[in-house]
Amino acid sequence: MTTSSLPRNATDNSQRENSIIYARGLTKRYGNLEAIKAIDLSVKKGEIFGLIGPDGAGKTSTFHILGGVMEPTSGEILVIGKPPRESRLSIGYLTQQFSLYLDMSIEENMKYSAGLREVPPADYKERFEKSLRQMNLYKFKERLAGQLSGGMKQKLALCCALVSRPTVLLLDEPTTGVDPVSRREFWDLLAEVSAEGVTIAVATPYLDEAERCNRVALMHQGSIYQVGTVAELKASLNLQRLELRSPTILKVEEDLVKSLNEHRPDIADVQTFGDRLDVLVPNVDSGKQIITEVGNQFNLRDLKIEVEEPSLENVFVMRLKSATSTEQGVQNAFAFQKPHRNKLGDSAIHAAEIWKTYGDFNAVKGVSLDVAYGEIYGLLGANGAGKTTTIKMLCGLIEPSAGTMTLAGETEGLRDPKLRERIGYMSQKFTLYDDLTLFENLQFYCGVYEVPIRYRLERIKWVLKASDLVGQETMITGKLPGGWKQRLSFGACVMHEPDILFLDEPTSGVDPLARRQLWVLISEFARKGTAVLVTTHFLEEAEHCHHLGFMVAGELVAQGTPTAIKESQPGQLIEVVTDQNQRASDVLKKKMDGWRVSIFADRLHIVLDNPDSELQEILNLLQNNNINVKSHKPIPFSLEDSFIGIVQRTGNQTADS
Repeated sequence: MTTSSLPRNATDNSQRENSIIYARGLTKRYGNLEAIKAIDLSVKKGEIFGLIGPDGAGKTSTFHILGGVMEPTSGEILVIGKPPRESRLSIGYLTQQFSLYLDMSIEENMKYSAGLREVPPADYKERFEKSLRQMNLYKFKERLAGQLSGGMKQKLALCCALVSRPTVLLLDEPTTGVDPVSRREFWDLLAEVSAEGVTIAVATPYLDEAERCNRVALMHQGSIYQVGTVAELKASLNLQRLELRSPTILKVEEDLVKSLNEHRPDIADVQTFGDRLDVLVPNVDSGKQIITEVGNQFNLRDLKIEVEEPSLENVFVMRLKSATSTEQGVQNAFAFQKPHRNKLGDSAIHAAEIWKTYGDFNAVKGVSLDVAYGEIYGLLGANGAGKTTTIKMLCGLIEPSAGTMTLAGETEGLRDPKLRERIGYMSQKFTLYDDLTLFENLQFYCGVYEVPIRYRLERIKWVLKASDLVGQETMITGKLPGGWKQRLSFGACVMHEPDILFLDEPTSGVDPLARRQLWVLISEFARKGTAVLVTTHFLEEAEHCHHLGFMVAGELVAQGTPTAIKESQPGQLIEVVTDQNQRASDVLKKKMDGWRVSIFADRLHIVLDNPDSELQEILNLLQNNNINVKSHKPIPFSLEDSFIGIVQRTGNQTADS
């Protein structure tokens, strides 16, 4: 350990003595690169502490030091009162890369981890069964880790990290690629572990996950900008969020956004979503007046303005975007050459009762959907729901077992090269070649998609600028972090101006700033007439879609706009604040379905079908168990709440039938 010679005051001493994780002046250099710049950290016992920031912010380097994997260049770092290397047996560390043995079963991986940590056999048996059951992995205990989905691997890796009951648990982007249902199970287990006294530090690109942390630190370019509870961070922004909806808002969206942005500083930020605009304003009344006046200029009918608190993404973007080049990338407009707009509203992708059967297994069951030119359609579902199989059928990669499809007006010959030239496809797996340079990869895809030679250099420059990779043309692609790979892959699949664009989890592992930039680009293509079908595990991101379809076990069980799906949910979501959150959750889950109760930092979210009668029963139950309810109030359903409710209710109906 390297110890700083900076003088320490009484506050420093108090933090040092009362913190499980303590860092002061922590610095890490790689040659001339200063990855971590004299940061201070203090994490208390039993706290879930979130570290959020864009790719390259220094999060992973910080975690490597906290986990004792490498030494800092300078500064002081203590974990459980000792240098990290001396505390390693008390630290559980889940890295971005899978730390599993793929040729071993779930049970064998757990036994191996327990053996390394010298877990007593009696303790191992109890923890093995409890953690696997919590993660819905117990029935698969004999399956090889290499045969698991990405989400199941992540859940198993967490179980392995927890088998020794570490004092400190470090999680570096643990839920990348994990579906919403599994993510909620994952975070409910973290809340339970935290309540048992384990201190958790987690780096995540998903800001809805950061909402579950007791405190959050914003990190950028090696420095920590702000630390506080989610409520404190939102309040510090001194802005309110106005949600704008109108039946005709999408027709004038581009010009409307431009006009609103001309009213800065009274309009702090404008962001487009599938069926609404979000506008951040310092003053609600003056903001509403400006919006109404601008809306009248564009003849917006039935304009509705709702006042909401800013989201954590608003905080993140507003704090950090001025210090990045992301906004430059957003302004890097694509030079469209094709006349897409004359197709707006016509059907681009149509499926009627399509099925895909493998032996006795129905992977897709009677799916029907329609996507128009200029529309962004989001296909959502848990791992194994059939999303990727559906996309592969819709774009002609595999034949359906039954049903009919139309793609760009064609019902036959969906693999015809001329039709393929009109389609862009970005798969879950990174589709570029790791052993080629960035420039070589982009040259190759220009050839594959037959981009006219006169446009190729211009398009390659656009991709590099939009990906924030100008000057890195000769870098070997395999050396790029995951987020940059995703941005580059998106650019490669749109260089030929596709009429139809298929995006299978395009922003997995991408940080919030880059994700926002990517969605600006996706929306730009849609406005020019491209039909976009996208899958995502990030439910806040799905708000950017014009229409959504929820898949469960191969079936399409719900369709509609994001707003319509949220408003269609039965019952009410209630936020409850108690003095014993974990115990309250345990008590309620004995009386209710587990999915109806979830912990979000210092509060509970509870789904009630009949709140008029059930709410008082809930409050009485908590009171009878000596749990004090500090407050309770109804809150709107998020898309994640809606998704989980639809998935769980559908599963229950299937089980009952």
